[in-house]
Amino acid sequence: MTREEELEIIVRVRSGDTNAFEALVLEHQKKIYNLALRMLGNEEDALDMTQEAFLRAFNSLDGFRGDSKFSVWLYRLSSNICIDFLRSHGKKQASSLTVDGHDEQQEELELPDERFSPNVALEKKEVRNAVYRGLETLSPEYRCILLLREIEGLSYEEIGRALKLEAGTVKSRIFRARKKLCAYLVSDGNIPDNLASNVVKGGAKG
Repeated sequence: MTREEELEIIVRVRSGDTNAFEALVLEHQKKIYNLALRMLGNEEDALDMTQEAFLRAFNSLDGFRGDSKFSVWLYRLSSNICIDFLRSHGKKQASSLTVDGHDEQQEELELPDERFSPNVALEKKEVRNAVYRGLETLSPEYRCILLLREIEGLSYEEIGRALKLEAGTVKSRIFRARKKLCAYLVSDGNIPDNLASNVVKGGAKG
């Protein structure tokens, strides 16, 4: 769905055609659910927060000015909802290593092969599990910004708009988040320094 098509739907919803909002839900629900699942690590909580995100988006649609893509605006709502949920419940999310695939099936989240040295004998699953354990140790803010960058593939500019942060703040937080994750991977005892560095800095998109 193009940005113009999204704006047309938003205009229709604002004009009273509330059923048109369903098209936006269908377009973005997988991405928002996956973000919530990675943030919270629990499928039930992720479903609840996804529903809350779209309900809040619908009720706040008049506040969408169109300065950024609807998806970026929706990411901000969803990220804030997940962060608030983690804070209010004092939750440490359970590890969840599956995400919804584009083919409607559950697929394992795999880190790109190019992140790893070909001489490293570690199994992908071991590395992936270590990364997710490391993500659990990060603050909700650091976890969120790293997921938006490394997993969702948002650019620094898009993250800044989504989280209402200056570009310099986005870069510094991502750097600190990667550094903390790298430190955890090394202290975890299973990943050497050079591989940990590749895991947290390789494959960034945007």
